[in-house]
Amino acid sequence: MTTADHRRFAPATERNRQPILDVLRRVLPATGTLLEIASGTGEHAAFMAPRLPDLLWQPTDADPDARASIEAWRQHTGAPNLRPPLPLDAATPPWPLPSGFAPAAIFNANMIHIAPWAAALGLFAEAGRLLAPGAPLVLYGPFQVGGEHTAPSNAAFDESLRARDPAWGVRDRLVVAEVAARHGLMLAEIVDMPANNLTLVFRKGA
Repeated sequence: MTTADHRRFAPATERNRQPILDVLRRVLPATGTLLEIASGTGEHAAFMAPRLPDLLWQPTDADPDARASIEAWRQHTGAPNLRPPLPLDAATPPWPLPSGFAPAAIFNANMIHIAPWAAALGLFAEAGRLLAPGAPLVLYGPFQVGGEHTAPSNAAFDESLRARDPAWGVRDRLVVAEVAARHGLMLAEIVDMPANNLTLVFRKGA
């Protein structure tokens, strides 16, 4: 659904935003800039930025219609720490960020399964380049484990994704962690979330 002011709504966001926020409050640094990759509708940013007032929240998205929604949510929310969205395609590093931009953390929800694998590769490559030692990369979404789905609903979801685009699909947590490790990002925590999803917390090594 899209409102007259260009705000889009994703039904799952209202269900998952509080559990995600609970994790973010615990694992994010107290201050600095959080870089959100593939912000989508902008609802996560609009909900979380006011509740994390000491962090500057920088949303991004490759899709101009998504950026219009993000900006509409920013205007609607009025949070002073929520920045205008930047155009950014995770799959095409190096990312076009402002000179000297140094995020204290990176957050991404529900992208790597609804995008070609190149988006995940770009995400880990740039997170490994941009983050300081100890800084977190937080991913939320569904994952396989050892080539197996964690629930029948995830298997059905994976099948529907691949029917829409063969380059999409629920990724294997172990494969994701291996790619992350190649860029100096260690899987520090796995958090079970509602609806058979996971939050994976990676941290940049020294």
